Amino acid sequence: MRCLLYIVILLTITACGVSASQQKVLDDAQKMMHSDPSAALSKLNTVDVSELKDSATMARWALLYSEAMVVNQLSAPTDSIINIAVDYYGNHNLKDQFKKASRLKALIKSSGNRDELATALYLQKEKEFFLYKERTKRQMQLILALVVILVAAIIIIWLRQRLRMQSLCNDSLMAEASSMKCQIQESRGDVDRLQQKLHGLLENRFALIDSLCQTYYESQGTKLERKAIVEKVKSEIDAVRTDSFPEMEQAVNDCRDNVLVKIKEEFPELKPEDYMLLVYLASGLSTRTICLLLDESVNVIYKRKSRLKSRLKAHAGVENSGIMAIF
Repeated sequence: MRCLLYIVILLTITACGVSASQQKVLDDAQKMMHSDPSAALSKLNTVDVSELKDSATMARWALLYSEAMVVNQLSAPTDSIINIAVDYYGNHNLKDQFKKASRLKALIKSSGNRDELATALYLQKEKEFFLYKERTKRQMQLILALVVILVAAIIIIWLRQRLRMQSLCNDSLMAEASSMKCQIQESRGDVDRLQQKLHGLLENRFALIDSLCQTYYESQGTKLERKAIVEKVKSEIDAVRTDSFPEMEQAVNDCRDNVLVKIKEEFPELKPEDYMLLVYLASGLSTRTICLLLDESVNVIYKRKSRLKSRLKAHAGVENSGIMAIF
């Protein structure tokens, strides 16, 4: 891309230099037009028309060449050269030059003498003009090709930049997704550890309670036996309620990022019975088990849970603290 730009700059500088030298020749010929018309025509014949760089210079040369032919009283075999000037100045609305070219066109073939050398040189300039047209056509094709290449290069660079930005965005999203996955796995691990701790903590007591309850409901013994079983069940439940509560509280804090500590700090006025409800909820115990431990009915537990959730939710900053995850 940079090399292409250098080539275009070099060609532009070269063209400017050549154009300047051609303009000097035309200026000199114009100055000699009336003082030495033969020398002016000779100077114009030294111009290689096929190497002229732009249509304006071509039109000026054609006008001066036709004027030199008329001033030197030479008749042109065709009017193709003066037509170059007529067409250019007419298309560009240059009225003075157009009038002069139109006048010379009327004189170029009707007046003057036939000269074989002048005629040969005139025909040579016609050939050079046709070569000029072919060269300008190729140049236009080359310029068009360069423009297409430049546009294609710009599009390719833009697409590569867009793909690079999209790749960076995708990498950012992948990193964010990976981070969220790690957080989910870590949270899942915390829940698993909590379940394992609580399971190990309560397994023996709940197994005993389950066994006693099953025996109680299946027993065909006396009322005294059933009463003894009930008393045993109640004593085990009381043991879970009192002796195991600190261990359950510690397990919840260990596995839930000290959530109970945060609750105590943010809600120092929280009632002990509501705090116990939170501990049992955070431990993942079922509603019936909580009813058993708190000695309340299912409806009462549901109502207490709803009120407690509303209070915590209304507190500023609770939504972001992870406390609501308990419910």
